[in-house]
Amino acid sequence: MRSDDALYALDRATRAIAGELDVDRVLQLIVDSVRELVGARYAALGIVGPDVSIERFITSGITAEERALIGPPPRGHGLLGTIIRDGVTLRIPDISRHPDSYGFPPHHPPMRSLLGVPVLIGGVPVGNLYLTEKDGGAPGAEFSPEDQELVEMFAVHAGIAIQNAELHFEVQKLAIVDERLRISRDLHDGIIQSIYAVSLSLEDMSETIAADPAAVARVDRAIDRLHTTIGDIRTMIVGLGSEIDGGLAGAIEEMVVELLSGSPVEMALDLSGAAVLERRLHPEGAHEVLQIAREAVSNVARHSGAQRAWLSIGVLGDEAVLRIEDDGVGFDPRQRLGTGHFGLANLRDRAAGLAGTLAIESEPALGTRIIVRLPLAPSESPS
Repeated sequence: MRSDDALYALDRATRAIAGELDVDRVLQLIVDSVRELVGARYAALGIVGPDVSIERFITSGITAEERALIGPPPRGHGLLGTIIRDGVTLRIPDISRHPDSYGFPPHHPPMRSLLGVPVLIGGVPVGNLYLTEKDGGAPGAEFSPEDQELVEMFAVHAGIAIQNAELHFEVQKLAIVDERLRISRDLHDGIIQSIYAVSLSLEDMSETIAADPAAVARVDRAIDRLHTTIGDIRTMIVGLGSEIDGGLAGAIEEMVVELLSGSPVEMALDLSGAAVLERRLHPEGAHEVLQIAREAVSNVARHSGAQRAWLSIGVLGDEAVLRIEDDGVGFDPRQRLGTGHFGLANLRDRAAGLAGTLAIESEPALGTRIIVRLPLAPSESPS
């Protein structure tokens, strides 16, 4: 029979994970709790992906520096793969003597005893708990049948905790998407239509005040600003979606066709780095890049007087570079420009919002180059 202490420890461990709804925190809490539950020196939780290999590996008892020295996490070969494939508990006194043992990579801490227990959700295996070095690896120490029973009972609660956290995350995502759709509809059906109506009325006014050139110029500038605002709102509506349909490259191509339709400007595109940029920015980053590109291309169409222009996205290491160039009239970047022109402050703010930088190179009659440099998240280590 299990001791009162063991039952108390199990109850404490299951209560700890039951109250956590963040997926990442609950996974780490599961590993930390199960290691303490049976007195193991090391513990890990391997989450299995659709291809029946380990796609996430959460550890306890090992430092970040030690993990970095070991290298990429395991994929599910050797003994780990045996537990994944068979879906049964393994309790082994000496890992090195098991026929499925592959050994350990360099810098891996020595491990002798092993207890591996599947974690199920609705009867479907989603991962495995791995515990090694009973009693800190004391000579002759190995996991007992009582340890196995405790971990198997804990694994049931771990599966429920993981499922609850994942359901909570999905509910939050649905709520965010629903709110985004509502805001998008309100912007499109209300505000953008009202601004468009004002723009139309101002266009009619240009004809009625043709005798006053100064007034005509003011109305034309107001129309320019309204068109810019409409474009920004449309871009924001796209940004409120969960993804850019067709990816960032497709969205930029559509945007360029839309803005340069009827314009004498011919724009060449090199979007070879768009997919990498989109993958390695945070989820909203691609939408902000699209906004930056839209505003810059809009400036080319409305103000540059260019015949040719170029837009490119490249990636070098952990940095992406967005360039928009034209052969137009250019300007002096040091000179303060009138209201409604170029929107340089907006471009700088948007680049800064992505922790990036914006550089403007231009001279009168020599065209303009807008260069945005953005830091990217490090690429994932090969597994």
